[in-house]
Amino acid sequence: MKDENMFEELLQEDDSLTEKQRQILIAATEMFAEKGFAATSTNEIAKKAGVAEGTIFRHYKTKKDLLLSIVTPMMLKMLGPIILKDLNKVLNKDFEHFEDFVRAMIKNRQEFLEKNLKVVQIFLQEVPFHPELKEQFIEHIGKKVINRLIQIIEHYQSKGQIVKLPATTVIRLAAPTIMGFFATKYVLGVKWDDEEEINRMIHFLKKGLAPEE
Repeated sequence: MKDENMFEELLQEDDSLTEKQRQILIAATEMFAEKGFAATSTNEIAKKAGVAEGTIFRHYKTKKDLLLSIVTPMMLKMLGPIILKDLNKVLNKDFEHFEDFVRAMIKNRQEFLEKNLKVVQIFLQEVPFHPELKEQFIEHIGKKVINRLIQIIEHYQSKGQIVKLPATTVIRLAAPTIMGFFATKYVLGVKWDDEEEINRMIHFLKKGLAPEE
């Protein structure tokens, strides 16, 4: 299954799903990522999955149930543990310099995104409109990641490498820059030399978050 993304691997491992359900979920993932939840009809999903539209409603009462069947297992069974496991490869390693930590974090998240881009797109598109998804994300992923990032920021502040602002402020200042890199590359499709662009981004963050003299 080297060519399949991690969501499809998860579906194949779930013995509770029929083959038609797997086809429906894969088709819905592709359609939601391409057009968004609101703009995608169940008829379009059925055609892409090669099933009758009525088959969808035999398994999922509403289109939102279908969405939640994609995002919820991704978050609870895969995204949560894998995000934390992958992040811990970076978060639990003691980098000498703040910029080394940032570089490792960016590359770690880039690898994850490239393997799971469609489902991540759906998640980012739909979370603002579905509070239950936001609550699940905060509970299973957000709190743990933020708490660990605060510890790491305070560590580099104690070493005199980052300005002594509240750690949550440092996160707020750095996160949009890093997220902007991914949004520009994967959402807007801008082409560049990744290594060079990452170097520029790290230089910008290092200068902007440098301790006051």
